[in-house]
Amino acid sequence: MPSSTSLLCTSLLLAPAVAQDAAAPLDLGVRRELFVDRAVIETLDGVRMELAQPRDEGRVFSFDRPWEGPFCGYATVIADGDRILLYYRGLPKAGGDGSDLERTCVALSEDGRRFRRPELTQFDVPGAASNNVVMAGAAPVSHNFSPFLDGNVAADSPHRFKALGGNERSGLIAYTSPDGLVWTRLQDAPVLTGAEFDSQNVAFWSESERQYLCYLRTWTGEGYAGLRTVSRATSKDFVSWTAPVEMTFTDGLGAQEHLYTNQTHPYMRAPHLYVAIAARFMPGRQVLSAADAERLGVNPRYFRDCSDAVLMTSRGATRYDRTFRGAFLRPGVGLQNWVSRSNYPALNVVRTGPSEMSFYVNQNYAQPSAELRRYSLRLDGFASLRAGFEGGRATTRPLRFGGDRLLLNFASSAAGSVRVAICDAAGEELEGFGQGDCVPLIGNEIERGVTWRREDGPSGDVSALRGRTVRLRFALVDADLYAMRFAPAR
Repeated sequence: MPSSTSLLCTSLLLAPAVAQDAAAPLDLGVRRELFVDRAVIETLDGVRMELAQPRDEGRVFSFDRPWEGPFCGYATVIADGDRILLYYRGLPKAGGDGSDLERTCVALSEDGRRFRRPELTQFDVPGAASNNVVMAGAAPVSHNFSPFLDGNVAADSPHRFKALGGNERSGLIAYTSPDGLVWTRLQDAPVLTGAEFDSQNVAFWSESERQYLCYLRTWTGEGYAGLRTVSRATSKDFVSWTAPVEMTFTDGLGAQEHLYTNQTHPYMRAPHLYVAIAARFMPGRQVLSAADAERLGVNPRYFRDCSDAVLMTSRGATRYDRTFRGAFLRPGVGLQNWVSRSNYPALNVVRTGPSEMSFYVNQNYAQPSAELRRYSLRLDGFASLRAGFEGGRATTRPLRFGGDRLLLNFASSAAGSVRVAICDAAGEELEGFGQGDCVPLIGNEIERGVTWRREDGPSGDVSALRGRTVRLRFALVDADLYAMRFAPAR
């Protein structure tokens, strides 16, 4: 039977962050917090919030089979044990949404660096004895089929995987699968109606909110002359859903840009935090000339717009945080990257190494060279608190924690450092936990414990402060701070 301490830590970890009163101390429990917004931080002095720069790791998959082609899109990447699954729409020719040419395809990887096609025979493809098609003849579902691994069911459930697909005419139709390869329609009737749905509509089980969430395509303004926006619906059973409610933004600016796909998902190491690497579409912002498009082989319908990717986050309810208004991923060098519907991120971020995570991006859309590329980031490293050599400080809101030691994800220069003071609610350093008592953290580590000097040697034990309202004050010199958590004792 679990101890009372472990049960307390579990309940604190699962406590919905969105349910907490903004005026009350932030109850962290033992969950990890990433510095992607100002949810934890109250003041910055000489410290800025810095957006990460993803590293281009190159092509991981080419959409070069006859049943795939230049118009493959709406990709999803799912980590499932020792395999990573890649789902995408196969579409060799341009046409109206929901055509019978659209198929749902899958590829597999062991490490996330290269994907291969399994040899399946569920569906016939002309000229191919085997293929990687897992859904065909189900228009319009394959237009934007978007699966997820359901954390709310048992590992041996026939419904481990769930998915939604469809458009404004059909509504969103639900499917389930035991293995991610063989899919069955859940019921005849759609589970969600009343919105446009003309994009990738992403769903998942929220561990913190204890319900299913769907972030879906809507339009704001006069019909299709308005803006592509995101709305949210919720469900307790994946069948009965609330009416979609449009997402708002913490910056108060509202919908000002076309968000073509939102790709909202719970971050794997902090599931109360939903990360959205969204495609920002700029209609009519033309870079290529007609001659450029012809030379590259771009379909004539798809070179008069361009797009990039932006980072948004949410901690529940109908609110996105847009701490960073600039691009998270800019289009790459070369005109082939500046066409319509290119640079669209796949759904989900997956771990691809001890200190690395990756996301994937559809590029070279509407061209013979259509492909999926991988971009890597430091684990937890979407953004950071950063100070230069002159140094600076960041102070948290009042908070309570449930662990016994403070762990940081940080990087410093050889001359830099990170120090931490634990203060009372008024900001006064607590005896023995002051900045001067802290042993400087120097290095580059995903998780290292903070210690303070004691007569018998450095100690990281903060259990005496567990449950007390405190503030943390970080002193940074030529350093980045990516994430923190209060962990139980080993």
